[in-house]
Amino acid sequence: MIALPSANADPAALERARTDRSGAVGAPPRAVVEARSVAEVRAAAEWAHRHRVPLVARGAGSGLAGGALADGALVIDLSGLNRILEIDPVDELAIVEPGVITADLDAAAREHELFFAPDPASAAFSTVGGNIATNAGGLRCVKYGITRDAVLALDVVLADGRLIHTGRRTVKGVAGYDLTSLFVGSEGTLGLIVGATVRLRPVPEATITVAASFPSSEEAAHACTALFARRVAPSMLELLDDATLGLIGMDARALVLAQFDGRAAEQEAAIAREALGAGRHDTEALLAVRRQALPSIEARGKALIEDICVPRSRLAEAFTRLRAIREQTGAELYTFAHAGDGNLHPILSYDRALPEPPPNVVEAAERIFALALELGGTVTGEHGIGSLKRDWLRREQGEDVLAAQAAIKHALDPRGVLNPGKAI
Repeated sequence: MIALPSANADPAALERARTDRSGAVGAPPRAVVEARSVAEVRAAAEWAHRHRVPLVARGAGSGLAGGALADGALVIDLSGLNRILEIDPVDELAIVEPGVITADLDAAAREHELFFAPDPASAAFSTVGGNIATNAGGLRCVKYGITRDAVLALDVVLADGRLIHTGRRTVKGVAGYDLTSLFVGSEGTLGLIVGATVRLRPVPEATITVAASFPSSEEAAHACTALFARRVAPSMLELLDDATLGLIGMDARALVLAQFDGRAAEQEAAIAREALGAGRHDTEALLAVRRQALPSIEARGKALIEDICVPRSRLAEAFTRLRAIREQTGAELYTFAHAGDGNLHPILSYDRALPEPPPNVVEAAERIFALALELGGTVTGEHGIGSLKRDWLRREQGEDVLAAQAAIKHALDPRGVLNPGKAI
């Protein structure tokens, strides 16, 4: 038994740590440390460093890239560190522990007429620490940015157990290297996030949603591009293709949802109605349709949930090519997109009874990643690399960039114990 007071070798706990929402499965962990204090995190890190035992941090297990698979490591579960320590309505910030549920932070902020801008689809069950580790996105990214844009400071336990604080409470600050941004999106490979100071924003005075249907996804994508040419700033711009809409039960070839907030919401919504040719819709019902897209696909069978990103100017081409991949491979492929930032979610569904994706699904996934790079994009817009996309990271970034990242990893984790085999 591992000599840590909070180590848990219960078979159920070990089994949970083998997988995440991606469906990928790793080897069982040696044990699971259910941390209830920063001191316990530090003790686990120091022990793992001293004994050269791999250490994997875990929150809600909501990751979609296999980034928190145990793979025989000591797993440290941070979900028990779940307190909101402070909300400062004047400085518009919150100080939280990593296990706080994203939606709970947002709800607490709204009691002060503020909100937490990052809003991944998993907000109801994902943790703030996990979102920071993967630099998660969401529907509001187009206006408010990704998680990194909301993080002001971090408390981080390093590989050897030392505790450091990076960043500041102020909106501005350029002292030293930006280590805060370095840890955001590092997927637990550089340090363990045990606290965060995050930026909150005022709740907008008004929010208006407009919707428009189109004969094809390509025409819908072109309309989104035309909307941005009008220099408006939607807080949400979503596009759903025919396959997704058909699964939900909507008789439409493509749907665009655009949301505007703030004092200029009515003016910008009027411009959107003109640019998109939007008519009168029950927008709340259509927003519910958007929220049901992923659950409807997951209810159908196992799902490979991808998240490529392409330049907005090539969004229409991406939809054309994705349709071709669907037709040529015969794979069940459903695509919806955060059209405002070119982030597409091509989701491949297959029989739940199969132990692994069939060959045509694997081929479709490979072609999707290749398409992203061919169009000048990236193989992940918000889910991270984890263990599932490392080969494609190499193709995207090249050996010299990976060598630079490996040098940073070695400087902070010289024994290579933090989440080995993930992210880089």
